[in-house]
Amino acid sequence: MEQSPTPIPQVTRAATAFAALGSEARLSILHRLVRAGPSGLPIGALGEEVGITGSVLTHHVKHLVSAGLVEQRRDGRRILCSVVISEVEALSDFLISECCADLGAAPHPRDTADG
Repeated sequence: MEQSPTPIPQVTRAATAFAALGSEARLSILHRLVRAGPSGLPIGALGEEVGITGSVLTHHVKHLVSAGLVEQRRDGRRILCSVVISEVEALSDFLISECCADLGAAPHPRDTADG
């Protein structure tokens, strides 16, 4: 079975996102923002909840923003951070999309009653 190569931009985006998530602190930040949903959290509250504040929090959020996983917006005097759900879904799809492809026509394990 001939495998079609994954387009380089998709691989590059995934690698950038995974690199950004290569820190427990950044993974905790993203996880908390996923739980918060599309409205996000003020950066101060986010920092308190994950136990990271000040310039260290800013540094980690900057990495997540650069990877396209988090966005920031101003709301009056507050800075709100929120997850970019479409990018997190794309990252998940990148991993799952070819699951079991080498097994031929076998269904994806999550699509079976036992999976």
